[in-house]
Amino acid sequence: MAENYHLPIQFVGLVEKLSNASGVSGAEGSVRAIVREALDDLKMTYRVDALGNVLVERSCGKPNAFRLMLASHMDEVGLMIVEEEEGGLYKFVIVGGIDPRVLPGKTVLVGKNRLPAIIGAKPIHLTDADERKNPITVENLRIDLGPGGAGKTKPGDRAVFSTEFRTNGHSFSGKALDDRLGVAILLTLLANPPKNVDLLVAFTTQEEIGLRGAKVAGYAMNPDAAIAVDATPAHDLPSWNGDENIGYNTRLGAGPALYIADGATLSDPRLVNFVRDVAGKTGIRYQIRQPGSGGTDAGSIHKQREGIPSMSISVPIRYAHSPCSIAWHSDIAEMLHLMQVVSSQIHPGIFTQPR
Repeated sequence: MAENYHLPIQFVGLVEKLSNASGVSGAEGSVRAIVREALDDLKMTYRVDALGNVLVERSCGKPNAFRLMLASHMDEVGLMIVEEEEGGLYKFVIVGGIDPRVLPGKTVLVGKNRLPAIIGAKPIHLTDADERKNPITVENLRIDLGPGGAGKTKPGDRAVFSTEFRTNGHSFSGKALDDRLGVAILLTLLANPPKNVDLLVAFTTQEEIGLRGAKVAGYAMNPDAAIAVDATPAHDLPSWNGDENIGYNTRLGAGPALYIADGATLSDPRLVNFVRDVAGKTGIRYQIRQPGSGGTDAGSIHKQREGIPSMSISVPIRYAHSPCSIAWHSDIAEMLHLMQVVSSQIHPGIFTQPR
């Protein structure tokens, strides 16, 4: 069982604000506004690039200091309106990776005005046995704003799940914890930055549709090393048939997850070993995220310029890319601690050895 970790109330409030905001890929403006407000409160200088990334370069004031880039993405998976039909019904497409099976009957908020709507599907009373055998597809679904919703939204507008953030003192639940948790962690680090490192922080866009914001952010910042701070789906529930689950990739309650490989990156082993050593010496629990598919912003960053040593560290969450995810306070608290120690102790000597 995880210990009862108490996260600062300011951190909890920040995650709540970020989780409840709308920020589907390519329409991250509401999340970006929260990030900018937090940076203004910290008196941090930043810039917003052409893709909407928020880039912070906090110098420690020492010559030739190590340049560490940390990246977390502001966007979330969601939906996009593509066509209006009669009576307030709208066709839509999925933005990012969402299983269509979770969509029917869900409530959503549409557009900048966050219009309440429901995703409608044919009820079971009106389907036959053959229909019920077939998988649900997006083509069979509609976003329903009701007759008063006619003309209230337009193609290109995004929709997000209307899930409200909650905490019970031990865990968070809400939408878009992937990766609003990472955004909150990086804002917290900037409030107490390392003294011997130039900290380069990128709050990126369009990660969920191809790591796009991170590509230009990594090139622009040109760091000595980079860490993507993200959330990863935990496959730690019992198997559907009751057998022991031996195919887990991460578990809730086992600490932050260090990547050695995923579908987009082979992590720099020198950086991975450094993080493991730091965690071991500091007594911070961690786990290895088992190799598999998926990817983080590190997948774009490590290929920029002459190559940038990169890895990912994630908070494990359950039910990622669904209307509601769950994360445990213990994992988040240890993630915060690990990132503080890593960013304060990283040094160029790590990379003098061959990869």
